[in-house]
Amino acid sequence: MSARASDDVSDRPGRPTLALIAAEAGVSPATVSKVLNGRTDVAAETRRRVEELLRTHNYPGPGGTRRARRSGLIDLVIKGLDSPWAIEIMRGVEAECAEKGIGMVVSQVGDHDARPPSWQNVAVQHHSDGVILVTSRMTRHQREQLERAGVGLVLVDPVNLPDGDIASVGATNWAGGLAATEHLVGLGHRRIAVIGGPADMLCTQARVDGYRSALERAGIAVDRDLVRYGDFRHEGGFERTRELLALPDPPTAVFAGSDQQAMGAYQAARLAGLRVPEDLSVVGFDDLPACEWMSPPLTTVRQPLEEMGRIAARTLLQLLDGRRPLTPRVELATELRVRGSTAPPHSSDAPERR
Repeated sequence: MSARASDDVSDRPGRPTLALIAAEAGVSPATVSKVLNGRTDVAAETRRRVEELLRTHNYPGPGGTRRARRSGLIDLVIKGLDSPWAIEIMRGVEAECAEKGIGMVVSQVGDHDARPPSWQNVAVQHHSDGVILVTSRMTRHQREQLERAGVGLVLVDPVNLPDGDIASVGATNWAGGLAATEHLVGLGHRRIAVIGGPADMLCTQARVDGYRSALERAGIAVDRDLVRYGDFRHEGGFERTRELLALPDPPTAVFAGSDQQAMGAYQAARLAGLRVPEDLSVVGFDDLPACEWMSPPLTTVRQPLEEMGRIAARTLLQLLDGRRPLTPRVELATELRVRGSTAPPHSSDAPERR
């Protein structure tokens, strides 16, 4: 390492970039990122060299000022705190933090990450050690901003596919979509609709793919008119179900991509003069506490939301302690819970209007 290379970085105005640190160390930016995040899969000599450069240039992170002073605080950043789904995730994170004596701050962001204060600034403002980011997109720039601040990161149900070395927690969404649809096929339904969440979300794509696979296994052609996308909320389920029931050949069953959308489907069926499950079977996804209190109780795919929150918090604390997770992506098993909202269809393919 030449003295001139060191001067080149120090003389630059502002904070040195991750790329410049990597160039001076003779390694890739990904290797510097691993050191910043406490990953163990870096050779000892390489780690020592990178950490020395981080200290030399006062770069926040391991070996720098930020990581040296742990605040004992993590940030749960989530969109839509009014969602029962979000409450269950939050419950799990809070329980794990309480057991480990770690503080938690909950931050809400809007639909557009660019609106100030954007989530990537939240952890820096709160002086948090790490962030659990729920159902949001992750760009390289956002990730590097957290790395520069020495902030650990775990994603829960990320919208887009994260880089391979970013820790994330989710559920077996494809298997859940498959189980929900196979249940309806087993009851004798052939006109089965699906209402996914936002079409660009990974979990939506996986659930709809599971639905398609179940139909294909049963020898049932996928009807494009029966594939709809909502917003995971009551309104999305209500509007899409109204559209489906207005078709010339409406479905006899609906697989809603969330319990909230299933609740919207219930309301649309009632307004159309249909009964659940006599005229329209409905399956949800999530198994929120309210499912057992719906009328009729909702058949749904359970994903262990509270446990997802717990594991996300546990994984983040491991990263902050410099321990590498066994796998960067954890997927917890889903399970079909059969209740009163599904039944065999009438002899007619279309639901009977009353």
